[in-house]
Amino acid sequence: MTSETQRHGLSRRVFLGATFAAGVLLVAEPSPITATAAAGDVILSANGISILASVGGRIAIRDGSNVVRSQGSRFQVKDTGAGIQISTGGTPTLVTLADGTPAIRMDYVMPAAAGATKVYGIFTVSTNRAYLEWHISGPSTLIPDGFLFSRAIAGATEPDRFVPITEWVRDAGGGIPYEETMGIAHTSTWGELHGMFLLERSKQAWTNSTWIHSPGVLQPDGTYVSQADFFFSSTRPSATASIGTSRELGIEIWTDRDFNIWDAAGETVSVTTLVANGGSAERAVDLTWWVRDYNGADLAAATVTGIVAAASTWEHTFTMPAPAYGISVAEVSAVSGDDEAFARTTITVLPTQTYTAGNQSMFGISNYPWLQVPSAGALLDLWQRVGVDRVRISYEGGPGLPPSAFDERGMSHNIELQPSLDATDAAAAQWAATNVATAIGAGAEYFEVGNELNRPFNTGVAAQAYIDKALRPVVDAVAASGSSLKILNNGLAGMDKPWVENFIAGGGWDLIDGFAYHPGRGNFTPDFIPSDDDWSAGATGLYWNFYGGLKQLKAIMAEHGEKEIWLTEAYACTRPNGWWNDTYRHAAENVFLTLALAKAEGIRCVNWYQFHDSVLGNAQAANPENVEYHFGLMNRDVSAKPSLLAYATAAKTFDQATFLGWLAFDDPNLKGLLFDTPDGEAAVLWSRADGYILNADHDPAGRYFPAPEVWVDPWPTKTPLTILTSGDTANQLDSIGQTTALAVSSRKTTVVLDGAPRIFYGLALSGATEGAPSTVGPVTVQARKVDEQVSLVVTVQNLDSAKVDLRITTPFGERKLSRVAPGTTTQESFPTSETSIAAGQVTVKISRNGNTTAVVHRLDYDDFTVRSWLASLSG
Repeated sequence: MTSETQRHGLSRRVFLGATFAAGVLLVAEPSPITATAAAGDVILSANGISILASVGGRIAIRDGSNVVRSQGSRFQVKDTGAGIQISTGGTPTLVTLADGTPAIRMDYVMPAAAGATKVYGIFTVSTNRAYLEWHISGPSTLIPDGFLFSRAIAGATEPDRFVPITEWVRDAGGGIPYEETMGIAHTSTWGELHGMFLLERSKQAWTNSTWIHSPGVLQPDGTYVSQADFFFSSTRPSATASIGTSRELGIEIWTDRDFNIWDAAGETVSVTTLVANGGSAERAVDLTWWVRDYNGADLAAATVTGIVAAASTWEHTFTMPAPAYGISVAEVSAVSGDDEAFARTTITVLPTQTYTAGNQSMFGISNYPWLQVPSAGALLDLWQRVGVDRVRISYEGGPGLPPSAFDERGMSHNIELQPSLDATDAAAAQWAATNVATAIGAGAEYFEVGNELNRPFNTGVAAQAYIDKALRPVVDAVAASGSSLKILNNGLAGMDKPWVENFIAGGGWDLIDGFAYHPGRGNFTPDFIPSDDDWSAGATGLYWNFYGGLKQLKAIMAEHGEKEIWLTEAYACTRPNGWWNDTYRHAAENVFLTLALAKAEGIRCVNWYQFHDSVLGNAQAANPENVEYHFGLMNRDVSAKPSLLAYATAAKTFDQATFLGWLAFDDPNLKGLLFDTPDGEAAVLWSRADGYILNADHDPAGRYFPAPEVWVDPWPTKTPLTILTSGDTANQLDSIGQTTALAVSSRKTTVVLDGAPRIFYGLALSGATEGAPSTVGPVTVQARKVDEQVSLVVTVQNLDSAKVDLRITTPFGERKLSRVAPGTTTQESFPTSETSIAAGQVTVKISRNGNTTAVVHRLDYDDFTVRSWLASLSG
């Protein structure tokens, strides 16, 4: 059956089975279990695996050749009173479970400091599988999320990996599908043999080469149980999990390209899918795929049928030619009877691009690159491909990559470090001295002193403590160092006006080189400015808007002095099926418009938060309900979101752009920004006929909103607008960079505007310089801009062999010219004293000198205006 998630609360398949549930893996028939106990050692064996337990707590997992692949001897608990306590030994015994299954029991020795805490383990085996279970009892102060078991991998041929096992689900209430994490795999490799510890929950940040995080689950009797499965396998982790836990069907998809990104249309796209049959009988499986682009066009579809043996897999590759520039959604589903499993990814075509702004670029990333998949080099290649120049945090010994990794690529880097506002004066000074030295050593250009230290928001109460305990000590330390390091205040959560006012009153304004904040945004378009003065900072309050807060800050600067503005965290959150957050299509539009507005307002840098969908410390573990998880430009599987292309489109458009001004239209719903770029004037146009509130028809009773698929156009109102062009061609780009040639006739084109911002090249929005020429025979008439007014220019070429007389008649005057020499061209300008003229006609009579018979040419010309659409630079 299809897995579903209810509208309120999650329901998932049972992933790790009940205690010692039978599972098959790689071998169709389960094997008998043999047990021996001698000289203090206890051994359990099944096909392909054995467990050796020894006095002292040692648990060794061996492969079918009795080679030890993993071993550990300790269990760790955490207690609010006693702290971390680690077992110091253990005694194994051979026991029989209630169902007759032989098992090993290990009674661990805990240190005296652990008090009443007791731990014992129960371990058993089946084909290629070991089941491990620890029972923990003790005081109510135990912290079950802090439990870990030890293991050391012997002789691995590749580094161990942390692999979340996910399943795609469809929401029972409608909306877009999304992923849930079904388990966490810690994988190891020995040539062709793979091993995997599988847990329902486990944090990557709390796991290392010695310990695996194994949180406890509360039992009815008040004790806790930690569980893990171990598997030997020759297939991928997700398939191993499906087969090993006897799930109906499992499916996984991948491509042979980093980030599923191709360079150009026409290249061969290969999408490989692996179907796993976790059942005990073979199954006929229908495997179907489809690909749909951002505009809703079906690019590919196919169905193949295969027989998948019990406890086995089927791999199949689908191919198609890469589409034109843009992004497409690919879905693969496996169906057998009533069972279905499906998975999605994106396919992206993104040509390489050269950016020239260098250190002056506005485009950055907020988080250091902590998810370096498939490699750090590939990640930085992609960053530079989409225009990322600056990373917010980099220093030696810090998280992410060291400064040298960015220096080698000519990328800029800053530093942000978090002080304490409760420190003593001496501790604050020491912190400042130490961390200023770190910043200088890193070669950082700017030191952002702290992160979101303006809590409680919109009150201003923390401003003075921040100045005294964090900012001033850092400024003093920089001065003492003689460094040119520049200072940013802590990036505020939201544009916190009360905090800023108190910050200024306390003398903080003169201590900073640039002002940093995080323009949080809910279900408002980026250009929304609340009219209500009561900007609530609640979870869904008006405080969380982009442009209104930015205009507040600009007003403050107009009074107290200009500073560089740094948006050190900006975002477009795509938490699925939630009205407060962006749909995938809205996110792309909002990424682009956020960056366009930032460029227009002269923002020094926008650090996008963050590059990947994931939570630091549990990378790539799907978490649909956690809003922090969904801020990325990339999906969990490191394929691109439409947001990535929107970022790249903005970086390309504004790399060397200069803001010319806001545009004014007769229709107040129409909005526009005009930029001068190396490719000509670029106009960003959109409409607010459908308002500034996104997902406005949501149910106010909860967070749920059935989000449309990315290819669904969410803007019902379409407004046509006829505009003069600067030449005979004009182009439109949408937020993800797809280009459409516009129809141009007589230097005019009609664009259709809605709530999605689009870029237009070739429009004459800053005032046309000339209209379309009209030519009949040797006569041409054209309206031109002369001294900010329209002049009608008539050009006549004498094609006769004799001199001719001319009589030119226009709505703006008449002229006679005599004895125009053969082969010459005469041009006459008729000023109109107007900025716009209506369509009209010009008559030109040409006669030989003294001849009363004339050749008459009548030429129609179109209406023309030299009026600029520019309104002001202030918005």
